[in-house]
Amino acid sequence: MIPRLRPNGSIPLPAVGFFQRLIEAGFDGDIETGAASRTVFSTDNSIYQIEPTGILFPKGIEDLQITAAVLSEPAFRGITVAPRGGGTGTNGQSLTSGIVVDCSRHMNSILEIDPIRRIARVQAGVVKDQLNQALKPYGLFFAPELSTSNRATIGGMVSTDACGQGSCLYGKTSNHVLGLRIVFADGTDWWSRPLDEEALKEIAARQDRVGEIHRTVDRIAREKRDRITEIFPKLNRYMTGYDLAHIRRDDGRFDLNAILCGSEGTLAMIAEAELNLLPIPAHAALINIRYGDFNTALEDARTLVALKVASVETVDEKVLGLARSDIVWTGIARFFPDDAGRTTNGINIAEVLADDEAELDRKLAEVTAALAADANAHHLGYTIARDHADIEAIWSMRKRAVGLLGNVDGPVRPVAFVEDTAVPPENLAAYIREFRALLDGAGLSYGMFGHVDAGVLHVRPALDLTRNDHVRLVREVSDAVVALTRRYGGVLWGEHGKGVRSEYVPEFFGDLYPSLQEIKRAFDPENRLNPGKIATPSGQALLKIDEVPLRGEVDRIIRNEIRAAFDNAAYCNGNGACFDFDETSPMCPSYKATRDRRFSPKGRAALMREWLRLLAEKGIDPRQEAKRLRQSVPLASFARRVFNSLNPQNRDDFSHEVRASMDTCLACKACAGQCPVKVSVPAFRSKFLELYYGRYLRPLKDPLVAAIETTLPLVHRIRPAYNLVVGTRAGRMMMRVAGLTSLPRLPAISLAKEAARLGVPLATPRRIEALSPREREQSVIFVADAFTAYFDPEVALAAIGLARKMGLSPFLAASHVNGKALHVHGYLGRFEAAAGRTAHYLQRLDDVGVALVGLDPSMTLAFRSEYKGVLKATILLPQEWLAANLGRLAASPSAIKGKSFRLMAHCTERTNAPASVAQWKQVFASLGIDLQAVQAGCCGMAGTFGHEARNRQISERLYAMSWKPEVDAAGDTDSLMATGYSCRSQVKEIDNRRLPHPFQVIDKIMSEKADVPQSDVA
Repeated sequence: MIPRLRPNGSIPLPAVGFFQRLIEAGFDGDIETGAASRTVFSTDNSIYQIEPTGILFPKGIEDLQITAAVLSEPAFRGITVAPRGGGTGTNGQSLTSGIVVDCSRHMNSILEIDPIRRIARVQAGVVKDQLNQALKPYGLFFAPELSTSNRATIGGMVSTDACGQGSCLYGKTSNHVLGLRIVFADGTDWWSRPLDEEALKEIAARQDRVGEIHRTVDRIAREKRDRITEIFPKLNRYMTGYDLAHIRRDDGRFDLNAILCGSEGTLAMIAEAELNLLPIPAHAALINIRYGDFNTALEDARTLVALKVASVETVDEKVLGLARSDIVWTGIARFFPDDAGRTTNGINIAEVLADDEAELDRKLAEVTAALAADANAHHLGYTIARDHADIEAIWSMRKRAVGLLGNVDGPVRPVAFVEDTAVPPENLAAYIREFRALLDGAGLSYGMFGHVDAGVLHVRPALDLTRNDHVRLVREVSDAVVALTRRYGGVLWGEHGKGVRSEYVPEFFGDLYPSLQEIKRAFDPENRLNPGKIATPSGQALLKIDEVPLRGEVDRIIRNEIRAAFDNAAYCNGNGACFDFDETSPMCPSYKATRDRRFSPKGRAALMREWLRLLAEKGIDPRQEAKRLRQSVPLASFARRVFNSLNPQNRDDFSHEVRASMDTCLACKACAGQCPVKVSVPAFRSKFLELYYGRYLRPLKDPLVAAIETTLPLVHRIRPAYNLVVGTRAGRMMMRVAGLTSLPRLPAISLAKEAARLGVPLATPRRIEALSPREREQSVIFVADAFTAYFDPEVALAAIGLARKMGLSPFLAASHVNGKALHVHGYLGRFEAAAGRTAHYLQRLDDVGVALVGLDPSMTLAFRSEYKGVLKATILLPQEWLAANLGRLAASPSAIKGKSFRLMAHCTERTNAPASVAQWKQVFASLGIDLQAVQAGCCGMAGTFGHEARNRQISERLYAMSWKPEVDAAGDTDSLMATGYSCRSQVKEIDNRRLPHPFQVIDKIMSEKADVPQSDVA
């Protein structure tokens, strides 16, 4: 039995009073001080870890003003704050031991779009892709491109002056900021916009904080003009973070936003931004060029830049190799074919934009002609992508490069600390040769990619920062890279801001650094806003890279074998792919529904990592505890679990906070498929729940849900009584007491009886082994899961009918326990026993050579993940089986005439079997049907999740996000299908409509004079 775990540290008394005072002053947002929230917000995408005192989630600018005003009270003068956006900073920009101010949860509204003036006004928490999604109908977009665009907030982009691919064409965030609504340290609400001389003079005459700031910045810009020109490099990625070089715009106006953009929350809190918008390019294409080595790709990039392409991105062999095993590769593999006898060790992706097709053709011809010339014959080959979906897929691979570098085995993993240097593009190839020599000399492996047109290189050396010898390398490599970057006329921070690396600011800015200190003093005289970064008032120190706590220091106590045993939880690098705002993306539905970062894969991984650390402090090996637990007699420990559950001393057990975050997980496995690092929350969640409920009592619903596969045959025998319970108000109230809700009714039809009536035999090993080789080739065994078999048997019957029309002999697998519900709820001992029996049975069938086909994607894919190491056989998904038998399919023309066919695939299927949707399209195409795959997020049911009363609100919220609009839009001529049983069950429960499984539709299509099943009223 695991012990009670108490998190280290407590909230300082001044902070406790501060939070109470905030409430008294009218703060309307959320205030979180629990150990779980502080743990989750103690990391970003960097190597550092600093636990904050608390986190504020303001609901509007009034809350920001109240925060600043209360901070100014004498009792709270020692408290500091740091604004936080998407939390994806690579250098600890938003990490603080003070109070985090996060605008992403509530201040995420697009306030105004003016398509005529091409201006948008947004709150700081709006995500970049969210804004561009809203702008698309107007033919406009917010230009600065980021690899983290689906979770990066506008406030965060402004704070780091973010940019990425295409910066040579579109510039940085600061190039598109028209105005910023900010709150100063004294609570002043101010709109910062470019000023002409008369307006500047009027504002500078004010005798307040606003006047002092404008006077100080204007004086420095005038008095230090020559030194600013000398010191600031002439780079596309110019030196931001108090950008003295651009205080005066080209039109002569004074622009305070040049100082604010890139200031990383050290000067003011951003509430709103007014942004310049651009027309979406009418036509685009990508030229994907392959090379035998990375250096050749870099050298050739200069030629591509000279051809005036819109952007050039370069990727090395390490990143390319990792991408080949990622979820995105299936959709783009044809653009990066293998070359006979030659290995691709580098690629360039050149973007070409045009206003019309003719111009695009001309530009492509110019580039391809140059590639064909003798001088450029050193590339291996190239492909061209012109379709919008293909272009997006290729850019998605490039965007995922940062995260992919973390997808390696073992404790030595690429980490960010010198990852965004920038030099003049003409110096880049020589610079990178020296950079690589530096890392090779230190014996480090690494991955490289970058925006070569802008001279920016992303490099992540692989280190294990739990090792002292590797910790020392952070300082050694950083100092060497700083010297190398300066020698080539570049900057250390070309894209990702300064953060903890601010210790190098005085070296880069030279005798201008005191001017930065003056600016900081004018804005924040008491050094309360994100102190220690970029600049500090005189006499106060900047942070140093080897004096800020490292994640590795925290992890050191967790042994490598324990880290490896918990499904990459300890290796989450914080890239934040799970914070994807898009409601149609399957990634982490619980975060989308709650906007609570604790309820995301990153949050859960952080909590799991802390839980493992606390166990390690007590000398507990969770693997051994699990073994002891499985060998014990449950009834013998019942009294202790009752006592622990009732004992008030256990109320502050950190395990409770971890469990609360796990409770909202839908176990959909989107994280396991979509996370670049392959953090698998359902896997480590099950291991945690097993141990947690070895100490505490389970809720009543757990044993009911866990036993569902074994009890369904019994329940089906008393079907009228069961349906009475789930179909009446009194019965539903009784089930709610047990923690269950929205349970489906059992149909009158029995799969076993209907199969027997149709002459479909059970697939016993002896019967299958008795088949001749030819009979085996013409047979198929349908592995019906308990949910489909008992609640939706018509799917299995349709599969049987379809197989016969295909000229095959169908068999039904015997009733078995898949065990997914056991696994999800942490009954791992029982799951292993059930899985062992089922795997033995299925393996005997597979050894004969007859195809085994599952019906439900989630249950079928459990055989590939939860059964890994137990079952060698592959249970095929329906589309995999059909795609291998296309020659046996033929549609009735009358059945498809005038119909549209649309598919809503299960989340687990989409994310863990990436080829699945394409295979469904291939199957329907063979029937003469252009299948449309619906882009939708999670339906909210997710197995038993939506049937648990505590989860129902989240479940229905998720359904409303992306499924309900699609279901409501389905017309009389639409055949809207859903592959997942739980998805169909959710639609029936909420909208009282039946969606057919694709098997049912195809079975009808192959019947002469039959109507195609519609998404009809139940």
